[in-house]
Amino acid sequence: MQTNPDKCDLMGYADAGFAKNERSDEIANWTIQTYHAPGSRLANKPKTVVENVKFGRWDYVWEKMKYIVYQAQYDHPAGFGTLKLQFILTDKEEDPSAESIRALILAASSWTVELHEEIYVFDSQEWVKDKNLYESVQGSSWDEVILNKRMKANLIADVEGFFDNQALYKKLAVPWKRGIILHGVPGNGKTISIKALMSSLSSRPSPVPSLYVKSFDGECHGPKWAISTIFQKARKMAPCLLIFEDLDSLVTEKTRSYFLNEVDGLESNDGILMIGSTNHLGKLDSSISKRPSRFDRKYCFRVPNEEERRAYVEFWRGKLGKDGGDMVEFGEELCSLVVKMTEGFSFAYLKELFIVTLLSIARGATGANDDGAEGEEEEESESSTTASTSTPTDDGVVVEKDDSMEDVLHNTRPSTDTKETAEWTKPQKTLPKVDVPEHLTDNIFLKALLVQAKMLVEEMDNTDELMGGEKVLGSNGMGGPLPIGMARARAGMAMC
Repeated sequence: MQTNPDKCDLMGYADAGFAKNERSDEIANWTIQTYHAPGSRLANKPKTVVENVKFGRWDYVWEKMKYIVYQAQYDHPAGFGTLKLQFILTDKEEDPSAESIRALILAASSWTVELHEEIYVFDSQEWVKDKNLYESVQGSSWDEVILNKRMKANLIADVEGFFDNQALYKKLAVPWKRGIILHGVPGNGKTISIKALMSSLSSRPSPVPSLYVKSFDGECHGPKWAISTIFQKARKMAPCLLIFEDLDSLVTEKTRSYFLNEVDGLESNDGILMIGSTNHLGKLDSSISKRPSRFDRKYCFRVPNEEERRAYVEFWRGKLGKDGGDMVEFGEELCSLVVKMTEGFSFAYLKELFIVTLLSIARGATGANDDGAEGEEEEESESSTTASTSTPTDDGVVVEKDDSMEDVLHNTRPSTDTKETAEWTKPQKTLPKVDVPEHLTDNIFLKALLVQAKMLVEEMDNTDELMGGEKVLGSNGMGGPLPIGMARARAGMAMC
């Protein structure tokens, strides 16, 4: 009998311990030895040589029955990739009707279609099983996802409730399918929430598989074929979670009709929960973003408010130990200051702020302008100001004095009254002003964090796009500077 290794992986089935396979040397085997580099230098795994069998024979034993298995691999004559075929032979006297072969194919095929600590990923117009993504997802937990408490609870209940209530959907005579859109400002928890959902669903008593779609593009087929293939796999794997990250870049004007045909078509999508994420909800056609029964609920991921920033800062404080452990002094009062000064920071920027601050302290920073020289030359006026607080040594090395807390908080460019500045210029992004208690003015962690926060504010992406293209961005309406927190928070509200 003939079978397809992609659908009936006899060799993988044997390697998993359900059968025995041994290469036969009764014929000449055609193999190609290929160097296989470890996935990452950090993994510190040994380099290996992988054997690719173009033509080979195996002696195969399953359920005490003996078989001969041939495998052939060749390139498609029309250039449509590589094709593999397997041929299973058995003794006619022992199995005249070949029933044992059919049983073997059924068992191996059932095993092949299942996920074994893997996630299905659709890319380059084919489904592949990704173990690395699975391992990455397993490290995600809802305990580490800081969001608006009500929205977080609703999202979890929405997803878990869908898979818990198949009988209720049937009782109500409504299709057991659902769609959810996660949208909002970049860096505020959409991706990590998806990973937490994937992890929690895989840990259920009856695990729910996740199918992750990267793109519809490929060399052999068009988007119509790709979208059809995606939904065919989802229907076979249902109940399942079908993920479209960056939905707006996947479902465009050219692909929208194909996508909607699969979502609304005659074929049943029972058991499929679709999740689409986007940073640009407005780019989605209203037939997708505003039509229930396609995507029923939308969750907006805004820039975190004070309560959410406090929860995130407390999360990091907990990681370091309530008082900062041996590395830094990080008490409750300091926590409150960080919350106030980071108004408008996304979760991604908050994370970066803590990481770069701790790294700078680890390499000996004292909270002065340790990171001020990043390869960019300062303006002459700033250089002369800095030079006045420097002490030359005998060997010509200039030793910078530590900035005082006042210097760190208020180190701004000197204002002038020239004609050039009389004309309107784009407002500078600034940190919210905070009053630092005297006993914290020498806190190394706070000083280093302030330096890094000022640098991050200067590097923050322009929020024109988030504000809908308004020319005067970050302004308070009178041409004056608006704290970056207020500008980014307003941008977040404009999107939701």
